[in-house]
Amino acid sequence: MHSLKSTAVSRHAQILALNVRASQQQNRGAICFLLVHTTKTVTVVYQNGLPVISVSLPSRRERCQFTLKPLSDCVGVFLQQLQAEDRGIDRVAIYSMDGARVASSTGIDILLLDDFKLVINDTEHLVRPPRREMLPHEEAERLNDVKFLVQQLYTTLRIEEHQLSKERELIGRLEDLNSQLRPLEKVREELSKKAERRTTWVLWGGMAYMATQFGILARLTWWEYSWDIMEPVTYFITYGTAMAMYAYFVLTRQEYVYPDARDRQYLLFFHKGVKRTRFDIEKYNKLKDDIAEVELDLKRLRDPLQLQLPVQQLTASKN
Repeated sequence: MHSLKSTAVSRHAQILALNVRASQQQNRGAICFLLVHTTKTVTVVYQNGLPVISVSLPSRRERCQFTLKPLSDCVGVFLQQLQAEDRGIDRVAIYSMDGARVASSTGIDILLLDDFKLVINDTEHLVRPPRREMLPHEEAERLNDVKFLVQQLYTTLRIEEHQLSKERELIGRLEDLNSQLRPLEKVREELSKKAERRTTWVLWGGMAYMATQFGILARLTWWEYSWDIMEPVTYFITYGTAMAMYAYFVLTRQEYVYPDARDRQYLLFFHKGVKRTRFDIEKYNKLKDDIAEVELDLKRLRDPLQLQLPVQQLTASKN
């Protein structure tokens, strides 16, 4: 009986050991499967010389390929493409193997030199790009020259489109400013005409005063009295006129020159009309300054040097 019990206990122990081993093998298989699945969620291959990154999108549970240009694309472009493809991605970032975050301005060619981690929402993916042979120094310099030429070509192709869009924007702003200025310009023209008319009256009034003074002095000198009597009178009249001109200088800090005096009188009449009609002259001046600035920007934008025309076209435009 004792031997039968020991045999049964040993068989039971063997069965338990087999079950434990089977469960351990299953767990190992599951763990291996999970690791393979995690590493295969993001893969990098090269097709026609361009890196193709395959990523399993979290929302639709499907793989999506992103073809990147190593010379012109950067990490930020790749992350934007990911979020644009799957709206369920709230947070996406790339980290190096030591945990440092990779900047969005880092080039794709620099990123694919080493392994990195792609974090989508709360899931971390280990990415192992295929190793590529390092270029020699001369080839690296040649590659940098190619990068510069590609960037220059891209700028040349895009500058015309940028200038056209900028020109359309400036023309639209100029039309808007002119539409705001038009009613103010009508009021200003009316005030200017009135001020011009009153200034002309003042000028002709001064001429009439001088002619009347000349006639009175001539009458008194040759008909009523003699030159001996009128000479001191004319002297004091001349001196009084000089005092009046000096008083004008003291008050205005300007020499009494006829064009300047006429412009000053015109401005006095004009600003009186502005106060009377409550014309917004500050807004008018600001609109005029903005229009002048926009027109200057348009002139600079249409300059042949800004358009990067060839030398022949520059010579023809000058002629």
